[in-house]
Amino acid sequence: MRTQVAIVGAGPAGLLLSHLLHLQGIESVVLERRTRAYVESRVRAGVLEQGTVDLLIASGVGERLERERMVHHGIELRFARQRHRIPISDLAGGRAITIYGQQEVVKDLIRARLDAGGQILFGVEDLTLHDLTAAPVVRFRHGGEPHEVRGDFVAGCDGGQGVSRGAIPTEAITVYERRYPFAWLGILAAAPPSTREVVYAHHERGFALHSMRSPQVSRLYLQCAPDDRIEHWPEARIWEELRTRLATDDGWTLAEGPILEKSITPLRSLVTEPMQYGTLFLAGDAAHIVPPTGAKGLNLAVADVRVLAEALTAWYRSGERRLLDAYSTTCLRRVWRAEHFSWWMTWMLHRQDEDDRFLPRLQLSQLHYLCSSVAAATTLAENYVGLETV
Repeated sequence: MRTQVAIVGAGPAGLLLSHLLHLQGIESVVLERRTRAYVESRVRAGVLEQGTVDLLIASGVGERLERERMVHHGIELRFARQRHRIPISDLAGGRAITIYGQQEVVKDLIRARLDAGGQILFGVEDLTLHDLTAAPVVRFRHGGEPHEVRGDFVAGCDGGQGVSRGAIPTEAITVYERRYPFAWLGILAAAPPSTREVVYAHHERGFALHSMRSPQVSRLYLQCAPDDRIEHWPEARIWEELRTRLATDDGWTLAEGPILEKSITPLRSLVTEPMQYGTLFLAGDAAHIVPPTGAKGLNLAVADVRVLAEALTAWYRSGERRLLDAYSTTCLRRVWRAEHFSWWMTWMLHRQDEDDRFLPRLQLSQLHYLCSSVAAATTLAENYVGLETV
């Protein structure tokens, strides 16, 4: 098989890159090890920055998003049983966040690519990358038969557990990583949201988050130990802990319902430098991972492929390599800003050491400052909705 750009991974990064390239007349093939049903159903991020929404709409895949999304102009911080709203749109020049599940973005992109005759191969096995410093080759098995794709470039969009990052020689990259001493227990519940906007709660028993996926479905999280097991968390315990950590003194109540899905995810930060090697360009979680506290993972992936699509377009139109050569440097400025914001939100909201009596006081001080200072709240708002320039 011959193409111009071989894309490994049919998550938001790989699919959006394929779509953006198609709009510029550039051919691509998307290779995904999971089934279509799996990638369209896996629940991931749900908070879209203003820039992400604008790009999806401008590129022609935002029709359902505009119809079904939930637009939020603020977020809520809870601590000491009090509620504090941060008016992010007022503080960030009118920009807002949109609640629209990652799996819905994936469905929209898959439909757009297939409707346009795009090639997406699901269920790919034994994928390997070769000759990355010259003419790249991607070898794999599909339907039990061996195949290979030859192209000009490879985009590694296959996440933190994919093969793309590992195909780069260890001496050619540096990986910066931090693992956090806690995890998130996440649930999807058939319960209407109990709040109009996303709620971040700091509590002595640990962090909690109340979000939503639709007017009928809530998404909630609890801080837990990284080695905890899901069987230790029956439904009754989960709801009791959520009620405790989200409780306020003004009579607010938590709507409950059947739990549709639950899982535990350890938190970590990771950045790969550089994000390119020869003809291979990493994007999204293949290049960097952020703790979900700052709602940056999906949005960083979109920012990466926007830069990469522009660079590849310039190369195919004129042979100009300047944007391609600068891809990693350009992306990493935003990546490190998002890493810092996500680390800061994580540090401020999570219980980190049961025996530490000093840190909780610092956290409360920071939270009080955020809720009393326009300058501090503006910093949070601008980062949360997504910085226009970095």
